[in-house]
Amino acid sequence: MGDTNGQVIAGGNGQGNRLNQLFGPTDVLIDKETDSLIICDRGNRRVIRWSRRNGTTQGEILIDNICCLGLAMDDQRYLYISDADE
Repeated sequence: MGDTNGQVIAGGNGQGNRLNQLFGPTDVLIDKETDSLIICDRGNRRVIRWSRRNGTTQGEILIDNICCLGLAMDDQRYLYISDADE
C-alpha cells in the first residue's frame, strides 16, 4: 500500500496482435490459483492469460475469435465471458 511506482506486467509493447501486445483490452481479472491475469483483448478478439511471474514475456491465448467485453470467475474457478457477438 502506498507505493507510487507501477510496473507493466502485460502488454507494454505498443498496440498490436502479437502475444506480447494488447489491442483494446476491456476487462481483466486476477486468477490467484495460477498467479496470472486473464484479459479481454477485444481488439484482437481473444481472451489471453498473462502470468504475473518474473520473466514472462508474452501471453497465452485461452479463447480466440470472441468479442469479449467482460470477465468473471466463480469460487470453483469457472470462467464466465460476455461475448458482444452472441
